[in-house]
Amino acid sequence: MAIVVWITVGLALWHFSIFVPERFWQGIIGALIGAVLGALVSGALFQALLGRAVNETDMLTFLAAVPGTLVGVALIYWIGERTGEPEIEI
Repeated sequence: MAIVVWITVGLALWHFSIFVPERFWQGIIGALIGAVLGALVSGALFQALLGRAVNETDMLTFLAAVPGTLVGVALIYWIGERTGEPEIEI
């Protein structure tokens, strides 16, 4: 159940990437992948460090995914900045 929480947190926070200029590596889908993978990694890391099973959920399960989501999106943004892909303007 915790995996569902982590994925949901990643998806929910990913929606705020529309407020950032479009410089993500592989666009908005890259930001989605970075958010979800970051949430999964940090959530699993916190869960393992606390010695809890994956089926145990509480508010800490939610909060554990937030830093990973932010780091994942920031990493994808940084990669996009370095590759120098042009900004899409409509």
